[in-house]
Amino acid sequence: MGLLEPWHIIIIIAVILLFFGGKKIPELMKGLGKGMKEFKDAQNGEGSSTGSTGNPTNTTVNHPDDKPRV
Repeated sequence: MGLLEPWHIIIIIAVILLFFGGKKIPELMKGLGKGMKEFKDAQNGEGSSTGSTGNPTNTTVNHPDDKPRV
């Protein structure tokens, strides 16, 4: 007797279908897959350093009067 038995999974799938409907589920799965791919790419360092706006996300602005910390 495991944590989720087959009838638990069937009930979960039925509830998801009731909430989202059959047309919305493929869109949700596509978005989930895209997010997982972007997360993996970011973890592996393969992603770009710019966000969706095209501006770099990891930038440091140095001001002339900034003093280095010792």
